[in-house]
Amino acid sequence: MMQTTFGHMTTEKEKSLQTILDKTVDGKKVFGSSFAIKKDTFFWNGASGNLLINQPYFIASTTKLFTTAIILKLRAENKLSLEDKISSYIDKSILSGLHIYSKKDYAEELTIKHLLSHTSGLPDYFQGKGTSGKSLENEITGGNDQFWTFEQAIERTKKMKPLFVPGTKGKANYSDANFQLLGKIIEIITHKPYAEYCKEFITQPLGLTKTYLYQDTTDKTPKTLYYKNNELNIPQAMTSFGADGGMVSTSTDMLIFIEAFFTGKLFPKEYINELQEWNKIFFPMKSGIGIHLFKLPWIFNPTGAVPYFLGHSGLSGALAYYSPKENIFVVGTVNQVAHPDISFKTMIKLTQLIMKK
Repeated sequence: MMQTTFGHMTTEKEKSLQTILDKTVDGKKVFGSSFAIKKDTFFWNGASGNLLINQPYFIASTTKLFTTAIILKLRAENKLSLEDKISSYIDKSILSGLHIYSKKDYAEELTIKHLLSHTSGLPDYFQGKGTSGKSLENEITGGNDQFWTFEQAIERTKKMKPLFVPGTKGKANYSDANFQLLGKIIEIITHKPYAEYCKEFITQPLGLTKTYLYQDTTDKTPKTLYYKNNELNIPQAMTSFGADGGMVSTSTDMLIFIEAFFTGKLFPKEYINELQEWNKIFFPMKSGIGIHLFKLPWIFNPTGAVPYFLGHSGLSGALAYYSPKENIFVVGTVNQVAHPDISFKTMIKLTQLIMKK
């Protein structure tokens, strides 16, 4: 169905962008999509299927960009340094036994930078297998919605094996535990709940009226996620992610946020260059310091037609990226936990269309 926020006649380019979204919604893997894209003065947002343009949705791990922005803002205010050991902020009782590798506990050596860049070596409490032999992700996508606290996420992490010594050259392991810890550090430094500081520092100043941390299991505002062809109603889990994946937003709001993130509105713009220390994480993704690099390898992109992107994505099929080379900002979701890759394919198609003269 045709949706556009423009009062004027829809241009051919806008129609073509809408067609991409309409084709993405197949009623088998994807039931709704919402995207917004901006290049220079051109801006477009659209939605298809069961998502409307201003429909809030779960952005999942794209939330990590909010956490990164806050950490960088605190750094700019000299309230922390990326080299700080997290033991200066987090209680010994929480850290004790968190990172035992080759019989040595490295928890006291973990730094804020290790957490941001996923170079801590900590296992992932969400996607890693627990003592039951199943991951939390398996349990939740299997319909077993559950709630956990920060302490429980850390306890679960302690029962798993770390993968390497913190800061081992060339090694990264994506772990939601890293961002649970960063969320806690933010609360300790600001003396405010993560949700409140997000509101005060990001959503209110940027005028993001539909962006907030999901905290109330009875809140039906965000569109329910899908896992394969079933709705995945997991309000308890969604209230538990917090700083690692609990934000709700819209494509319109996310476009404002991603532009603010990369243009110096939230923290000094020169920090962006420092964040670009890349380690392999998920093909074809690399992890930097609090941001990801999405770059198609030459074999899939021989002409270089698809630029590289900086940003983040989430397991819900949500993403928010920026192409420095083309000055393109693109955000959106396909709202499908089983096929988040479809979001990237959609982003590439939208980008290529925007780049056509």
